[in-house]
Amino acid sequence: MPGTSADDPFAGRQPTAHERMTGLPWDASYHDGPAPWDVGRPQPAVVRVAAAGGFAGAVLDAGCGTGENALHVASLSLPVLGVDVAGTALAIAREKAHDRGIAAEFAVADALRLERLGRRFDTVLDCGLFHALDGDERPGYVASLASVTGRGGTLYVLCFSDDGPGTGPHPVGRHELRAAFEPATGWEVAAVEPDRILTRFHDDAGAPAWLATIRRL
Repeated sequence: MPGTSADDPFAGRQPTAHERMTGLPWDASYHDGPAPWDVGRPQPAVVRVAAAGGFAGAVLDAGCGTGENALHVASLSLPVLGVDVAGTALAIAREKAHDRGIAAEFAVADALRLERLGRRFDTVLDCGLFHALDGDERPGYVASLASVTGRGGTLYVLCFSDDGPGTGPHPVGRHELRAAFEPATGWEVAAVEPDRILTRFHDDAGAPAWLATIRRL
């Protein structure tokens, strides 16, 4: 990862539960070809939300990876910032933006410390990040998202579901989403609907997912 050393592959931040489990930073997922979640196109659920006008104002893509979702939203002439801790993924995202002539911004940022961005957003997307965090990490992540989401703003969470066959790793229950984003945390869940997430390890139909629409109070 740019700006990190072999002695500290996490660049001074606290590694996530996934990183502690594997012993590798998220950046390593992009070193030997596409990551399992990097399917080379935006997720169909994100495309549908965008087509319905669900993205508005300044948009943040938290955990953007190589940028396919962020680039799709930015192609609709919306200002988009994609953030990730994986510098390799961000370099790929910037190259895609340049090659496609799309104005999108990408920056290294810790999703658990988004307040350090010093910015506010009207719409936030989390595609595949929430389910990668364990129960101890989620309260901090929810507060981090709240710190950069303007009141009345919208958060979309697309995550692996525990409902149905062929679930992805770290599946999430509908109740877990509602418990994490309750009014006491500054959020209200408007809807949690069944959907799909495409991965490189599932067939063309993808894995069972939830698409949650959450409002900032």
